[in-house]
Amino acid sequence: MQFSVYQHSHIGGRKVNQDRMGYCFTRDALLLVLADGMGGHQHGEIAATIAMQTLSMMFQMQARPYIRKPERFLEEALQQAHRDILAYTARHQLPESPRTTVVACLVQHNCAVWAHCGDSRLYWVRGNQVLAQTRDHSHLEYLIAKGLASPAERATHPDRNKLYNCIGASTAPRIELSRQASLEAGDVLLLCSDGLWAMVPDAEIVQKLASQTVVQAVPELVSMAVAIGGPRADNTTALAISWQGADHAGANGPDVISTELLPEDQVSSTISNAAVAHDADPFDEDEIEKAIAEINQAIEKSSQLLK
Repeated sequence: MQFSVYQHSHIGGRKVNQDRMGYCFTRDALLLVLADGMGGHQHGEIAATIAMQTLSMMFQMQARPYIRKPERFLEEALQQAHRDILAYTARHQLPESPRTTVVACLVQHNCAVWAHCGDSRLYWVRGNQVLAQTRDHSHLEYLIAKGLASPAERATHPDRNKLYNCIGASTAPRIELSRQASLEAGDVLLLCSDGLWAMVPDAEIVQKLASQTVVQAVPELVSMAVAIGGPRADNTTALAISWQGADHAGANGPDVISTELLPEDQVSSTISNAAVAHDADPFDEDEIEKAIAEINQAIEKSSQLLK
C-alpha cells in the first residue's frame, strides 16, 4: 500500500481536548479512527480514549496482514468499544457512562469501508467532488429526512448538535456501515470532528483537499475552523489520507508511506497508550492507564473464546 497521511488536533477555546485520532497499518490494511468525546457528559475524553484503544487492539489482533471481513470487524469493534466503556463505568461506579462519537475507516485491497456513530464525519473526495460522506446521527438530519427542515439549515439550526446515537450510552449504539468504496490514486479520505465541519463549509473543505496535499490541507482546515470559532471554538480534529494505491511500484514523494517491505505480522500505530491528541489534556493519566489495562484483559478473554 502507498498513501500520504496527516493528522492534527487543536483544543480550541475549551479547557480539555476530548477529541482523539490515530491510525494503524500492516502491510495490506490501514485503519483510521477519530473519536469525539461528548462534552455534555463527564469524562468524554476517557470514552474517546477507550474507543480508540479498543479499535486499535482489535485491529492488531486480526489484521494478519489484512482483515478477512471488514464490515463485520468494524461493527464488532465499535460494539466492543461500547461494552468496554460500560464496563469501565461499572468498575469505577460512575454516576453516568462517558460517551463519544466515533468514525472509523478500514482500507485494504484498494477498497475502503467505514462505520460511524454520531456526528464525527468521513468525506471521500476525488478531485473537486465529494463522492460520499457520512450522515450525522442528529435530530437535524432526522428532520431533513422527514422534510421538516432544509439542508441549508445544517450550519445554523438550533438542533444540529442533538445526537440520537453514540458509543457509551445506556442503549446499544446503531452502527452505520458504508458500502465498499473502490479507491483510485489521488482519492482523499478525511475524518473530522464537528469542530471542523460545523465551522468550515463543505465547499471550502473540498477545495483545500483538492488543491493541496493532506500535509498542507489538514492543518490549514483546523486552523481555519478554530479562527472562525474564536474564543469559544470547539475541539477541532482532522485525520486524512491521500491514497496512492495497493500496488508496490515504490513510494512516490517524501510524504508517501509505502508498506511493501513491512513483515506480514508487523503493525505500525500512532495510537499510543494514552491516545492523547495534539494538545495536552489535564485528565488523570492513571485512570486512563487503568482503563487500557481493563480493555486489554477483556479483549484477550474474547480472543481466547474465538480460538
